[in-house]
Amino acid sequence: MHSPITEWPKHEQPREKLRLYGAKALTDAELLAIFLRVGVKGKSAVSLAHDLLHQFGNLPRLMTCKPTEFIQVHGMGLSKWSQIQAAYELVKRSLEEQLGQESVFSSPSQVKEFLQAKIGALPHEVFLCLYLDSRLHLIECQELFRGSITQTAVYPREILKEALSRNASALIVAHNHPSGNPLPSEADQELTKILFKALQLVDIPLLDHCIVSGSGFFSFSDSGLMKIEPK
Repeated sequence: MHSPITEWPKHEQPREKLRLYGAKALTDAELLAIFLRVGVKGKSAVSLAHDLLHQFGNLPRLMTCKPTEFIQVHGMGLSKWSQIQAAYELVKRSLEEQLGQESVFSSPSQVKEFLQAKIGALPHEVFLCLYLDSRLHLIECQELFRGSITQTAVYPREILKEALSRNASALIVAHNHPSGNPLPSEADQELTKILFKALQLVDIPLLDHCIVSGSGFFSFSDSGLMKIEPK
């Protein structure tokens, strides 16, 4: 692993392995090494990639790390951090664009993948609104509120105003739990009821409330919690 990649057997070199067998055949470290491009004296790009994954624990934390944290790893600089950030942003934009071209119900996993990529690894809590048109295609994903590591102040009136201004026909809301536990709190359940009923008044259905963490995902709709009975 520490010898230059050019000295490895051809079929074991990350770029050649990707070409022969496809991206899924590569480990996280091998994929990361392709972006790093070169190693440093005594370490291949794959070895450096292993160092990064060890330092940050997993890919989501690596992708959302600050440049000051990244460059603390030997052999890493702002150029490599920028390359990884650019690749990560392309993934998020690609997933968001797909949601704009297809109904959110044609591939529910795309919503999950998009939300996990966008907010799953953030160290602070954010609240997103996904505004949908009459075909349930994404009009826009908006970060509407941002809070501390424990809570976000969410104002239903603002959500209604933003949804109406975009002529949204339906809505999905989402927020993250930096604690790592995606299960809804009592406050999350109460907020969902308030939003559901408020949006009903303007004939905009709330289709789902998703909670995302670094390694977990919870959907109110999938769990049957969107069947809210009027009082």
